[in-house]
Formats: sequence, structure tokens, C-alpha cells
Amino acid sequence: MKNVNVNEERLSCELFSELEKSYKEDKKNDVIRHALIKNPIVDVVYDNKNEIDTTFIFSNEVKTLPVCNQKASGRCWIFAGLNVLREIIAKKLNLRNFELSQNYIALCDKLEKANYALTSIIDLIENEPNERVLMHILTNGVGDGGQWDMFRNLVIKYGILPKNNFNETYQSSNTMESNHLLNTYIRKFASEAKKLANENRKNEIHTLKKEYLKNIYNLLTNSFGLPVEKFDFEYYDKDDKYHLEKDLTPKSFFEKYIGNEIDEYVSIINSPTKDKPFNKVYTIAYLNNVVEGKLIKHLNLPMERIKELVEKQIDDNNIVWFGSDVSFYRDRKTGLWDDLSFDYVSAFNIDYKFNKEDMLDFHASVMNHAMCLTGYNKKDGKTNRYKVENSWGEDVGNKGYFIMSSSWFDSFVYQAVILKKYLNEEEIDAYNKEPVVLDPWDPMGTLAD
Repeated sequence: MKNVNVNEERLSCELFSELEKSYKEDKKNDVIRHALIKNPIVDVVYDNKNEIDTTFIFSNEVKTLPVCNQKASGRCWIFAGLNVLREIIAKKLNLRNFELSQNYIALCDKLEKANYALTSIIDLIENEPNERVLMHILTNGVGDGGQWDMFRNLVIKYGILPKNNFNETYQSSNTMESNHLLNTYIRKFASEAKKLANENRKNEIHTLKKEYLKNIYNLLTNSFGLPVEKFDFEYYDKDDKYHLEKDLTPKSFFEKYIGNEIDEYVSIINSPTKDKPFNKVYTIAYLNNVVEGKLIKHLNLPMERIKELVEKQIDDNNIVWFGSDVSFYRDRKTGLWDDLSFDYVSAFNIDYKFNKEDMLDFHASVMNHAMCLTGYNKKDGKTNRYKVENSWGEDVGNKGYFIMSSSWFDSFVYQAVILKKYLNEEEIDAYNKEPVVLDPWDPMGTLAD
């Protein structure tokens, strides 16, 4: 450390004794310590003063299908994206219950991400491994997470199919091991490609990449299953009438039931930082999954406008894909996200609330989970809570549905996906402009998983 006096800043025995004495003098610490020995922190700091405003009742909501379960995987953005599409299909076919194959999209995503990572490494092969962009790619590797435009790229290219035509495997629901193997292999490719570049044998790198992709395809297919080429679609509608459609492909199924509707959706974000003025569009360097896919684009808007657009879409009976940071002020068991319901100050004298701009700038909070907004409640003309469709199964929350306070929304929601028709002319014009390119490590490039 160059700019501090180490002797002044070290944790000395005297300072340790002072901290211990202060702790023992505050008898409240005995009560808190006793409580925490056998209880989760979230239960000890729960404050019921806001329970009236977190009642599971909503004045405006979309009647939706039962929740899904991503299990021990980070595929929330895929689950949320397919939830949007399955609601469209369920309305068209009058379905009571229906799921699309999350495993199929995850398989396609992993293969595309691997190809994108290998391509990015080739693009940056002149750099040393500790160069920041290359280090970012090697460090993050291929994971489960993603964003809306990445989801769009996959379903456009590969299509979709019902879940029972390409079901889950153990590996698709438990991705840690396969992710580790995949990322180690990608880093080995980087080391071998770098050696070839140093030996003036760059012409051999693409051959090496092809060999690596072959082995990656084998790993993914063995883990997630052999992709379906053709299938029959059998279902009962709400009137218990049987239906059968034969010889479909994932692409033909997608074109028949979704098609161009997918491109009516655009991503809007709330990033109130000085480097991102509102009403401008942004992209993130080296963020994508499909090499030739659509650019990841985000229109930055004030939070009040985002809420207005979200509620318009729900009013029209359409759910909303959104990304947020679910690390704060939450109770997974009861299904509550509310910053007013958890009192860390009284228990620990720790107030970790600070404004959203500073949270982003100082790496305290970023998007890490995607879900769907399916309802909201107005009280005295103001929205006080939202209904959330999660993908953690039916054993948490209200049969898998969660509740989110309006103030929590303000602080921890970062992205929403809205139909273009709700944007005004100024917003559409801004979205259609050439985006500002942000650094690969920008907070808005974080993936939901």
C-alpha cells in the first residue's frame, strides 16, 4: 500500500480490545447474538410495520400459468423469456397449463456462448492474458446467465418447442460441473491459440477452434440431450378438447405461434449514472451470445417512466420480463422483496442503503436475476406493490409468485422489456439511433442468472 501509513491503519491489539469492550457494553448484542445462533438473519431483522402494503392482493393483474422451476441453475432469464412466450401461445390455444423447453434454449445458448467466447479470444489474441478486456472474457467465461436480446437471438435462430418434447436432464438443472469443464476448456483454447499466434501460425487457430467446438458440442449434448429435429405437439385445451399437430420443427413451431412478435419487444433500463444520460441507447462491448445476432441494446429511461410503461403493458394483459438485484431486503420463503420490511440498523447499526447511482458506480448492486411482472396494486392513486412470477418453483412465496414493494422496485430494478407500441416518438427515435458502446464490465452488461 503506497498511500497510507500501514502502522496507523493496521488492526492493532489495542483497537481489537476497544472493539470487544464496546461490543460487550451494549447488552443489545447479547439478544441479537442469541437470536442469530438458531435463526436466519432475515428472520431476526424482519419488521412487520409494512405488512398492510405487502398484502398479496393486486388491483391490476394478468391471470398467468403456474410457475416453473430453474432448480440449481442460473437460467432465470431463459425461464422468464419463455414465460412471456408461453403466455402468448396459451392465449392463442386456450391452454390451462403449458411450458416451453428451457433445456433446449439453454443448450443452444451454451453452444453459442462458447463460440462467441472462442471468437472473442481470437479477436483479442494479440493481447496478453492480463489485458483487461481479454481478462474479462477469460474470467467470466461461459455461464448460465443472460439478457433479453440474447434470448431473442436464440429463439429467432433455433426456435422453441414444448417442454415435454425436450425435457430437463440432471445436468440442465445442475449446471455447475459442466460450466466448470466448459470454461476450463475455453481457457485452454486461449493458451493454445496464443502460442500459435506467437509462432506466426495464426492460420491454424480457426482449425483449432473447430476441433474445440466439436468437443464442446459433444459435452453439451451429452449433458443436455440430443437436439430435437421434429416433434408432434399434443395438448388439451381448457375445454378438455384434444389437439394434435404433427411433424413440427422448433423453427416452424416458433414461426407459427410467435414469429415477428418477438421483435416488438425492446429493452429499457434505469441507470441514473453520470455516464449514461437518459433517453439514449447503449450497448456493451463483447456482450452477446450469437456472433451474428442482434446487438444488445438498452434505452435508458427515468424510473417513473419505466413504471408507467410496465403498468401499461400489464393493463393490456401482457406480462413484463424484468431484471433486478435480488440480493437485498428479501425473504425467499415468504416471497417478499421490500426495503421497509427488514431493519438491519436496529440489529447491527448497519445502514447499507445508498442511492442507486452510487450503488452502480461503487459495485454495490447490479442486475443478477430475471423474472416477470404480472400485476400491480394502486392505493390512493399510487402504486405500492407489484406481483412477480419467479422461477424457483411452487414451494416458495405464494405458490411461486412473489411480491415486491414500489420502493424496492425503485432501488433494485434495472431492466424491463416493453412492447414498442407503448414508447413515445422521442423514445422510439432514441432507440433506433446508433448506441453508445460501454465497457465490457459496465454494470448494465451484467447477466441475470
